[in-house]
Amino acid sequence: MSVDYNTIQIPLIKAKEIAKRLYNVEGEFKTLPGELDFNFLIETKRENYILKISRPNQDLEPLRFQQAIFQHLANSQLVSPKAFPDLLGNDIRIIEDVQGLKRAVRLLSWIDGRLWSSVNPITDKLLYGLGLEAGKITCALSTFKHPIAQRSFDWDLAQAAWTFKHINLFSKSQKHLVVYFQKQYEGFQNNYKKLRKSVVHNDANDNNILVSNKLIDPEVVAIIDYGDAIYTQTINDLAVAIAYAIMDKPDALSAALPIVSGYHSQFPLLEEELFFLYHLVAMRLVISVTKSAINKQKEPNNKYLSISEKPAWDLLEKWRAINENLAHYSFRNACGFAAHPKETVFLEWFKKQAVALNQFFPTLNFNQVYTLDMSVGSKWLGHESEYNDLELCSFKINRLQNEKPKTLFAGGYLEVRPFYSTNAYKKEGNSGPEYRTTHLGVDFWVKENTPIHAPLDGEVFSIYNNGNDKDYGPTLILKHQTDSGIPFFTLYGHLSESSMTLVTTGQQIHANDLIAYVGNANENGSWSPHLHFQIMLDMLDYTQDFPGVAFPNQVPVWKRICPNPNLLFKYEGLNEHTKTPNDIIIDFRKKHLGKSLSLSYKEPLKMERGSGVYLFDATGRKYLDTVNNVAHVGHEHPQVVKAGQEQMAVLNTNSRYLHDNINNFANALLATFPKELSVVHFVNSGSEANELALRMVKAFTNAKDMLAVEIGYHGNTNACIDISSYKFDGKGGQGAPEHTHIVPLPDSFRGLYQGENTAESYAKHIDEQIDVIHSKGRKLAGFICESIISCGGQIELPENYLKLAYQSVRKAGGLCIADEVQTGCGRVGETFWGFQLHGVVPDIVTIGKPIGNGHPLAAVVCTQEVANAFANGMEYFNTFGGNPVSCAIGNKVLQVIKEEKLQENALRVGSYLKDNLIKLQKTFSIIGDVRGQGLFLGFELTDKHKRPLPEKATFLANRMKDFGILMSTDGKDNNALKIKPPLVFSRNHADELLYRLEQIFNEDFMRNF
Repeated sequence: MSVDYNTIQIPLIKAKEIAKRLYNVEGEFKTLPGELDFNFLIETKRENYILKISRPNQDLEPLRFQQAIFQHLANSQLVSPKAFPDLLGNDIRIIEDVQGLKRAVRLLSWIDGRLWSSVNPITDKLLYGLGLEAGKITCALSTFKHPIAQRSFDWDLAQAAWTFKHINLFSKSQKHLVVYFQKQYEGFQNNYKKLRKSVVHNDANDNNILVSNKLIDPEVVAIIDYGDAIYTQTINDLAVAIAYAIMDKPDALSAALPIVSGYHSQFPLLEEELFFLYHLVAMRLVISVTKSAINKQKEPNNKYLSISEKPAWDLLEKWRAINENLAHYSFRNACGFAAHPKETVFLEWFKKQAVALNQFFPTLNFNQVYTLDMSVGSKWLGHESEYNDLELCSFKINRLQNEKPKTLFAGGYLEVRPFYSTNAYKKEGNSGPEYRTTHLGVDFWVKENTPIHAPLDGEVFSIYNNGNDKDYGPTLILKHQTDSGIPFFTLYGHLSESSMTLVTTGQQIHANDLIAYVGNANENGSWSPHLHFQIMLDMLDYTQDFPGVAFPNQVPVWKRICPNPNLLFKYEGLNEHTKTPNDIIIDFRKKHLGKSLSLSYKEPLKMERGSGVYLFDATGRKYLDTVNNVAHVGHEHPQVVKAGQEQMAVLNTNSRYLHDNINNFANALLATFPKELSVVHFVNSGSEANELALRMVKAFTNAKDMLAVEIGYHGNTNACIDISSYKFDGKGGQGAPEHTHIVPLPDSFRGLYQGENTAESYAKHIDEQIDVIHSKGRKLAGFICESIISCGGQIELPENYLKLAYQSVRKAGGLCIADEVQTGCGRVGETFWGFQLHGVVPDIVTIGKPIGNGHPLAAVVCTQEVANAFANGMEYFNTFGGNPVSCAIGNKVLQVIKEEKLQENALRVGSYLKDNLIKLQKTFSIIGDVRGQGLFLGFELTDKHKRPLPEKATFLANRMKDFGILMSTDGKDNNALKIKPPLVFSRNHADELLYRLEQIFNEDFMRNF
């Protein structure tokens, strides 16, 4: 029968009257959600309370049951509600409402915190904390007894069979989903009923979990509302907690595991209980969606009753897609049990088996095994363009085989491989994209049509041709069993199509029987003929194929399902592929590398490969690089790599010998400059370039005093540090040297002068500092300035600032240096060099490593007059400056910029990204300013009073890293995020960056300021 929710609810004004009359409590009242009770928060000066008023004529026994629980928990260490008596001493007070209907009233202590439903993000650490608290409650209630605990109750998982009667409330697709889990539930009742039982909370939903008010690393404070507590199978409580906590998580199973682990740490689970957990989570969701369907009919106006309906349906679909055995193994692993229940017994048997590889490949004549490195950091694999070239890879394999004719080439177990970091192996994880990069079998690189013989007795489980899937070809799976009857499987992939006729499904196979042939490249699309061999303890519902790679975070479980095949062959070279742990690498750095070296991010990354706009860590995860302007035309651009390799193989010498490369590169470089800048000196780094520029200035002017901009950074040599306010005004610095004069950072947003038309105000400080120099009887040497201030926070110079500054400097006899180390080579989009944005021509321009795409190459370009003054008889010689290899690389970088239209791309994509950052700024006021040109952008985080928020900026950079995007902070107050990616950064990459920024700007810590 339908209930008019509006007629039975309690108005706020009535709740205030009840609290005053029964408890003499007054304060600020707020309505809270609730399924059965009407709940109100009362805030007083002394303490806060929660007033609970029941529906009309509610049964009092459940309420007395709850009060008994509160009394029981009062003796525990748990944070739990405390019940207050009314003025007459009643824990539960019965009143009559205006309709003469009886209602129960209770007053409980308020536990401070935020509802789980309001917390963002829900991290693994918080999920673990939920499991921890739920386990503590289960432990505390394990000794609690009460008659009402064994009541009939719809929300009790042990009584979930009532949902069977309501299956017609659902659509056809919904019904199919629900019936599947109901049948599974019905089928395991005999064993399920034997599980241990106790009183459990039974309702750890997102509105009953309180989280601390800390915005970074919050903790679960308490789980409240014991209205659904019931005596039932103990494992049910964990299933309930999981069902609600993992809603809206892209990877539901991964989200569940920290909860299981935390719960087990406080209340040790039994192995037999974990068997049922997957289906119990599903049945809690079935109860939830069934209740929602019924309640929508009864109380259509009560939105709370269906608040979890859509997320529950979504989760049910995700949960159904997870193999139940894989979930079971994952739960076991999270509790510290062997992932597969029979793994230990199997391994004991398996290790006793001995199969020689010569028995596996009886036609091959080899006496050693050589491990072929195909890991993400493999130098043998080489550049991405090489390992994606099938002909080249096949040639390299064949050459190896010819060089070592008595060798079997193999390897790959748990090897992280770069060619799996593609969309075909990608999924959206709980922290951004993840890739199945970890190889679960062993590959044997042998000639095509090499016969393969069975290592063990068994039968043909399946023989399947993948058809159009040319990445794998035909696959054979054999089924075996141990002496004690444990089944396991062996998989043989990349076979010849002729193998399809050798065996049939169900056929008995004996050890040493011929079972297949290795396919050729045309049949399976691999670089070179090889066999993929894998062992599985469970087929996980696969019938014709099986995953050959796993997600890195799931490897602890998958390697238990797919043990190392070398346990069979026992060759040392085929052991599990391992990497040096990051903590060991970090420890070595701290002890033996320069003490001033720093690492990016709270949790440092170990990078092993680069490609285009991406860097790859040791797990094969791709990170979108928005920071590394040094990889100017893309990490390891194939043409640039090739240019360096080819020239290095022929000649690398110094500039005292004639060579075409230095002339060709100089000519191409000077073609990008105004005609006044016509002489180039080649060096190895931006620091060297600025060091040389300072020598030129002093040689030309016969003066030492330099003007530089506040927060400017120009290099790490002594002379460069002396003009870098970013360094000498920062930690460890000793302030400006005698001959360095700093002018204010020309920041129109938060600087000394703000708003439009600030150029003259900032430029007057140039004149003031020149006067200071003259007052000391000295002359001005020069002025150095970046075209967009980088370390200052990507600060765009006010319009006409450089024009006015250059006029004053030249009037005083000084030279003007444009530091283009970060802004040059087409990065700003509209022009090739940053100074061209300002309509000026410097006397000297310095260029850094971007011109070499990361190769140690830099240059100083100057006027003929400056070059002549510097050529005073003292030779300038740099052993590697202008060497043929560096010049070949630099020339190729310029060609790539032109041929791939990367300057145009910087303008187009940079404008799109900047426009959308400005749109984002309108939604998130924490973005105080967006600035920059082309693909040299930045945005600053401030409060409404323009006060800097450096801790927010640091948090944002670290959170973006968690989601696979590399960002970095800078600026005078370290509150600016800089965006200066490789110029191959596309609109799709910009969209990914914007999407993740919006996602994190919605997190609690970023929204509270």
